[in-house]
Amino acid sequence: MDTRVAIIAIVVEDDSNIESLNHILHEYSDAVIGRMGIPYRTKKISLISVAVDAPMNVISAMSGKIGMLKGITAKTVYQPEH
Repeated sequence: MDTRVAIIAIVVEDDSNIESLNHILHEYSDAVIGRMGIPYRTKKISLISVAVDAPMNVISAMSGKIGMLKGITAKTVYQPEH
């Protein structure tokens, strides 16, 4: 199955679901290339970017699960198709 490279941008406004977020990221760890998290204390949020390489349906499922968490927003940007 063809894979795509994508970045999942995550904004955490409610850190009560951080454990659930980390569980999802661990569940999909085979797809994760790397991740970077930045706490922005001034706004009381965290910004996380996750680089992934996986089939589109796997990336979509991962992003969807993350986006369903209360207080957490996720948007995905995919590598253009060639």
